[in-house]
Amino acid sequence: MFKIKVAIVEDDKDIRSSMAELLSMSHELNCLGAFERAEDFIKCFNELTVDVVLMDITLPGMNGIQCVRQLKPLKPSVQYLMCTSHNDAEKTFDSLCAGATGYVLKNSTPEQIFNAIKDIHNGGSPMSAEIARIVVNSFPNKKQNNQLLEAFTTREQEVLHALAKGYSYKEIADKLFISIETVRTYLRKIYETLQVHSKVEALNKIFPKN
Repeated sequence: MFKIKVAIVEDDKDIRSSMAELLSMSHELNCLGAFERAEDFIKCFNELTVDVVLMDITLPGMNGIQCVRQLKPLKPSVQYLMCTSHNDAEKTFDSLCAGATGYVLKNSTPEQIFNAIKDIHNGGSPMSAEIARIVVNSFPNKKQNNQLLEAFTTREQEVLHALAKGYSYKEIADKLFISIETVRTYLRKIYETLQVHSKVEALNKIFPKN
């Protein structure tokens, strides 16, 4: 049976152990390793065939944001799910700009963590409504890059405009009368066309700030 390969980067020993134990309970996930420091993870990065990384934002030495910024270009297919103890909007948004695809609170239920990992692996961007609003507000002028938009079908453009308004995947699916999985399929095509790896990057290309 296929399992999503996950790595954990978390400096708190108890949380790190709990997360590793939690992942071992799932029949769909496989924990390849748990690391205390970003530097330790970087040393092993090329040897790991990891799909998703649970990355703490606040780490000793190099922080999680810096780690993602350094590693994302090396293996663009690896998805980074940021973990934080608080709903720290500014740091989480910085993580998304660095190349992370979503985030989850450390006090989330096991089901929420499992779903976030599966969602991010399937092309989703799990994040809170607060973070989604900040993403939207970071493109206040929404000046369209019409040349890029012309590369997409009408339906793909509808998905992009809905994302820019801060709609969740479910809201987009309901608005367009399609399934959530179809929304994800459109997003994968959009990311491929734009040569980006996250919702933030896609919106920044289509709706540049300047």
